[in-house]
Amino acid sequence: MSIFHGINTSASALTAQRLRMDVVSSNMANADTTRARLVDGEWQPYRRKMVVLEQNGSGFSSHLDKAMGKTHGNGVKVREIVEDETPFRLVFQPDHPDANEDGYVELPNVDPLKEMIDLMSATRSYEANVTTLDAHKNMLLKALEIGR
Repeated sequence: MSIFHGINTSASALTAQRLRMDVVSSNMANADTTRARLVDGEWQPYRRKMVVLEQNGSGFSSHLDKAMGKTHGNGVKVREIVEDETPFRLVFQPDHPDANEDGYVELPNVDPLKEMIDLMSATRSYEANVTTLDAHKNMLLKALEIGR
């Protein structure tokens, strides 16, 4: 294990949490977008996106390390960004240009409350990893002072 292992682990988490915050921002910015993409000649509303994280280093070397008793984390990575498949919201607005023949408009499946909770979670995780990174940096600096 490298002396920079803790820094690398925190850095991977910071990158992942930053992407989560970016995706939440995109969801909030498109909460009212009724024409996000063209499917079969018809416009569809924006569909909420979510970040899926997984353990970094899920290959052979990590399994070998685990078998040898070297149990240390390797950080996280973004596996994919998936779309939320919940149905769109229907709102009665007969004057809207995207209203169907019954006067209903399909709006994105973005719930601002869920997005704020996701944003708070990502922000707290980001802050915790910054604190961990600072602690690791301070320990390395103290170790260098011992050698003086």
